[in-house]
This record gives sequence, C-alpha cells and structure tokens, in this order.
Amino acid sequence: MRAIFIRHGESTANTGLASVDVASIALTQRGEGQASRIAREWPEAPSLIVTSPFQRTRQTAAPTIARFPGVAVETWPIEEFTYLQPARWNGTAGADRRPHVERYWTAADPAYCDGEGAESFAGFLHRVEATLARLAALPPTSLVYVFGHGQFIQAARAVVTGPDLDDTAQMRTFWRDGAPPLVANAQRVGFHRKEGRWECAATLEGPIAAKLRR
Repeated sequence: MRAIFIRHGESTANTGLASVDVASIALTQRGEGQASRIAREWPEAPSLIVTSPFQRTRQTAAPTIARFPGVAVETWPIEEFTYLQPARWNGTAGADRRPHVERYWTAADPAYCDGEGAESFAGFLHRVEATLARLAALPPTSLVYVFGHGQFIQAARAVVTGPDLDDTAQMRTFWRDGAPPLVANAQRVGFHRKEGRWECAATLEGPIAAKLRR
C-alpha cells in the first residue's frame, strides 16, 4: 500500500504570531494557496483521505476533499507533538518558548511529560507507530493521503528508517538547534509498504503520486 503524508500549509504560528490554542491555529493566505496547489497536483484519486483533528490540517485537506468528493475522509489521532504544557504557553509566540524548547530537547528524556495536555516523546513515537500499523492494515492496493504535521511526519520517517534505534536515540537525533524544519509547509513525503515492511519512498514535489510505485 502507499501513503503520502502532507504537512499542512503555512500557518499563522509558522509566521511567528502568538497562538492561544494549538488545535485552532489557522492557515495564512499563503497556506491556503499551498492547499489549493496540492489539490490541483494530485494525478490520481486516493482510496482514503486522513486528517488530524487540528484546524490547519483540515484547512489544508479541504481542497483535496472537494476535488475527490467520493473518497472517504477520516480523522485520526495524528495531531502535532505537543511537548510543552499548553496551559503555561497559551498566547505566546515561538520566540517566547525558545529557552524551554532547548531545555526539553537537550535533556533527551523520552519518558518526561511536561504536564496536562503535553505528551512524552515515547508516547508520541507510540502514536506514530500505531498510525503506521493502522495504515498497514488497509488493503494492499490502497493509496492514502494523510494530512498531518511536520514533526509527526518526521517521526514516521525516523521510525521507518531507524527501526533499531531506541526512544532515547531517536530523541537525540530528532531536533537540531537552529536547524530549519525537516519537513516544510505543504511538503509531501511518500511511504510504501511492500512485503511486510515500510519504506520511505521519497520527498515528493510537483505531480507526485505517480512517483510512488505500486
């Protein structure tokens, strides 16, 4: 089976604006344009469209859903990794959280949970693995468009390409101070399951789904 993960388009938080609720962050005008471009470029209809429950992914998926009205749409728990307790940081911008982000990743403790509404890195990886298992259980001819988030897609790629790494090793290689996101807004990453194992097929641009071999 084939799955194409798509990171949401540019959001208001991506531009540095403060956010009150991580689930309700919306796309910018540029992000809406990226969502429309994605929908136009699909060369074939999927068998299933999956979105996270967060607003920015639903907005990104909306033009694709409109283009393929007969395709089933499901919401899965593939929301972005929230590792700082939201109640302490609502209404802040990324720059405000920066020292605490650096402290979290430097500690590299996959079992640590920052508080209510936050998730441990180990729990996050388990959620990613559960998503891959759910995809693997679909019919082998399936093509699924999965609208999600940058760190989730990065983690899926890490799980597939580094299956022998434990949670601590995965965490130590996951974040790099000052590095740009490994999965950009509106970027698409393909996964292909064959003979009982996943492969990360490609980072896909342009008319893309045909690049994933059946």
